[in-house]
Amino acid sequence: MPETVSHALYSRFLRGLARSGNRDAVRVGADSLSYLALHRTALAWAGALRADGRRTPGAVGVLASGSLSAYAGILAGLYTGAPVVPLRPDTPATRLGDMIEASGVTVLVADESGRAVLPSVPTAAGLPVLAPGLEPGANVPFPLIRTDRAPALRRPWPVAATDTAYVLFTSGSTGRPKGVRLTHGNTRHYFAEMDARYDFTPDDVFTQTFDLNFDCAMFDLFCGWGSGATLVHVPVAAYLDMPEFLARQGVTVWFSAPSSIGLLRRTGGLAPGSMPGLRWSFFAGEALTCQDAGDWQRAADTAAVENLYGPTELTITITGHRWSPDLSPALAANGCVPIGTVHPGHDHLLLDTTGKPAAPKATEGELCIAGPQLTPGYLDPDDGRGRFLRHDGRLYYRTGDRVRRAPNGELLHLGRVDHQLQVHGRRVEPGEIDHAVRGCPGIEDAATVGVHLGGVTELVVYYTGEPTPPAVLARRLRDHLPQALVPKRYRHLRELPLNPNRKVDRKALTARAAKDFADTVAGAVAPG
Repeated sequence: MPETVSHALYSRFLRGLARSGNRDAVRVGADSLSYLALHRTALAWAGALRADGRRTPGAVGVLASGSLSAYAGILAGLYTGAPVVPLRPDTPATRLGDMIEASGVTVLVADESGRAVLPSVPTAAGLPVLAPGLEPGANVPFPLIRTDRAPALRRPWPVAATDTAYVLFTSGSTGRPKGVRLTHGNTRHYFAEMDARYDFTPDDVFTQTFDLNFDCAMFDLFCGWGSGATLVHVPVAAYLDMPEFLARQGVTVWFSAPSSIGLLRRTGGLAPGSMPGLRWSFFAGEALTCQDAGDWQRAADTAAVENLYGPTELTITITGHRWSPDLSPALAANGCVPIGTVHPGHDHLLLDTTGKPAAPKATEGELCIAGPQLTPGYLDPDDGRGRFLRHDGRLYYRTGDRVRRAPNGELLHLGRVDHQLQVHGRRVEPGEIDHAVRGCPGIEDAATVGVHLGGVTELVVYYTGEPTPPAVLARRLRDHLPQALVPKRYRHLRELPLNPNRKVDRKALTARAAKDFADTVAGAVAPG
């Protein structure tokens, strides 16, 4: 087998292996795997995955959540040289099936939670499954990949910079998820920029607050593994006393959506100086308010705090702003921390309200970015219609985000130019939820908006047709939408308001939602 190449995403792990062979690479609860143990496991699994059926899998699906098997599956998939597709077991079966089919998954790695849902996913029928923890003779309803019947790889399989490293899915307005391809070349540039910007070491311990099918999780994995650091999975129970958890685990690097700050505030975890072990704190996925940043900085008073921004199509994050209690509030727009400057090696431009490049001196418009972190495209090229722009010989991605250039050149996020929302760190296409609601019995039309309530963005559905209890709607939607996309708040209307162009007036509905739910916590809330 040819030697591995430095542009491969898995080379980040190999670098960590050379630095920290016997140290913990990942910890989940009381269990852990060292770099050496994880490497050997991934080589053995990759050998079995490549030997089963085809020489190289079309793509490796990792149907696992919060387990050591999930991390080993991601690395093993990369070691095969095939694209990796992280999949959450609690995703509705129909959506899982769409993802598996669209991404060309031909083999699966499934932990116990993943194996439990496999029988309900039609497109998974007949797919070979590597099932860690199952005995070789186990009676299972799928072809079982035996790791004891194939030789382990001697080293990870070589890949080209243009090969897809992993596929992540974003929300789609038609109800069908959109698959985004990220290449080894995309990630090489990204992590080289992270290496230049930060001083991570083998002594660092990174939190893992994000699900593995969310792009920010890749920051934790490959910044951490690239430096020989340890990853620590953060369970939900830890939020009851996060300072104690961080101290016990020796955490030095935190990364989460800003909504976690409000949660820690409510549980008493943001007392000044309560998180003294943190060196770095990162936030991304939704707007970071100056109040939240300031409160976090006082709690983690020895840490550098950064606000990161970037759509999946631009490889994890593409800008960054380092919080300064003296300077950042003066730059803020609408009370939100700047998103910073675009990574070196990229160009950006602003579009005016007509969708054309704005004048060179313009300071406000839709942000478009070109450069080496840009995805080569979606699994379905039709999903890219209207999302890309060619200008002066370069291909730009239209982020759909309105920004303003501050006097110092940093960018300030002003909101969306379309109807997409950022909810609990996830990019949500309201049209996908509308589509699912319209599919419920008795519902004629629906419009979903986001409203800031209790320090977080909440989804609110306005619908017409037959009045239906919120709990019934939420229960039906869970069969078609990921849990994070299932709204908790619903209002029945005789008809949806229209703007002068005879389109649903989402601005009016957003204002109404803020009024309808401003003074209530439980009104019309479906049980979660």
